[in-house]
Amino acid sequence: MDKQRLDKWLFFSRAVKSRTLAQKLIETGAVRVNSERTDRSDHKVGPGDVLTMTVHTRLLVWRILDPGTRRGPAPEAALLYEDLSPAPVPREAAPPPHAERDPGAGRPTKKQRRDTDRLQGDED
Repeated sequence: MDKQRLDKWLFFSRAVKSRTLAQKLIETGAVRVNSERTDRSDHKVGPGDVLTMTVHTRLLVWRILDPGTRRGPAPEAALLYEDLSPAPVPREAAPPPHAERDPGAGRPTKKQRRDTDRLQGDED
């Protein structure tokens, strides 16, 4: 069976953009190989191993099918693994961009300030 460095495989599979980012991801403990946490980027992985990782707040579970020989295009990279990831949790409806306010509540407009000044006798 062919085995390959974990950081190199993550780079070939396009899970991350560079081997340096793959090493950082592994060193933070965000990657598990066959349910065991690893912090070594030189950990050897091969066909049949299951990777569980958190990438950009997404939980990914991939079974390695092929070690790969290069970082090719995305369709080629997708052949290196089988995606076993759970369905993403649906997001809640986004709050409105601005807080709702009753008409007339909040800061007065320029016209309202002039009217207030005129009532108080502070006209220019």
